[in-house]
Parts: sequence; C-alpha cells; structure tokens
Amino acid sequence: MHPSKPSGDTQPVDIDDIDRRIIAILNQNGRISYTDLAKDIGLSRVAVQARVNTLIENGTIERFAAVINPAKIGISVSAFFNVEVEPKHLHETADKLAEEPVVTSLYHMTGPSKLHMHGLFRDNQEMETFLKDKLYTMPGIMSVDCQVLITRYKSRMGMRL
Repeated sequence: MHPSKPSGDTQPVDIDDIDRRIIAILNQNGRISYTDLAKDIGLSRVAVQARVNTLIENGTIERFAAVINPAKIGISVSAFFNVEVEPKHLHETADKLAEEPVVTSLYHMTGPSKLHMHGLFRDNQEMETFLKDKLYTMPGIMSVDCQVLITRYKSRMGMRL
C-alpha cells in the first residue's frame, strides 16, 4: 500500500456482531490469546482464530501495533500542521512527508490542496529544524499553520463500532 494514497479496495466488508465484539476486544488488548478471546466471545479458539484471520485477510484489521507513550521515550512536543500546497505538488509533497519519521499521520483534507499532519518531536528545537530544513524547503508549500498540543484529553485508537 502506498503510504500517502488510500487503498484501492474501499468496498465495505460485511461483519456481524461477533466480529464487532472481537474487534472491540482486540482494540482494548491486541495481545490477548485466542483462548482468552474465545472465552470472552463464547466460541471455540479455532472459530475465533478463523474469524480474526478473515478480518486480517479482508483488510478490516490492517495491523497490530504497540501504543507508545511519547513522554516515556523523550518526545515532549506534539504538533498539528495544516499545510497548503500548490495542487501540482500535492502528491509529491505528501509522499515526501509520509517518509519523515517525525510525521505520525498525514491526511489530504477538503479545501484547496490542504494536508493535515501530526508530528512528534523531542523538543521545540527539533520541530523548528524540521520546519526550516524539511517542510519549508519543499516545492509548492504555500502556507503552514502549526498548533502545538497543550493537553490531551482523549486519543482514540481504532474505530467506533
């Protein structure tokens, strides 16, 4: 899958209430064993494992990942950026930004060639260096609006089911 372009297969997949319960439990604890998951769902381990495998194969579950507390690894600045790009440079810019390790999410938003981006930085100096040396030097950048996070009240992983 190309990092800055959506998957070509966007057809919804039919999932039932059992699949929804499995997804909800995995969203809370992606390391749960199939045996424990089966007990929670009320199916056999084999049936639950088959359902999880189907959810992975059809793209409903994209991947399993650890959720890291940024402060515990020395990341103190969380910032959101609205980046306006000349239309002819939009995809090239998105591709380059998607490769940057400090960029955690990147979206093409409504409006004339707008990218919405989130980045995590060790400190303000690292963010300033990223802005000056990477972002501002990219061809087609028209404007950059930056907002630094003060307090996180909620951050949801996964989807509402």
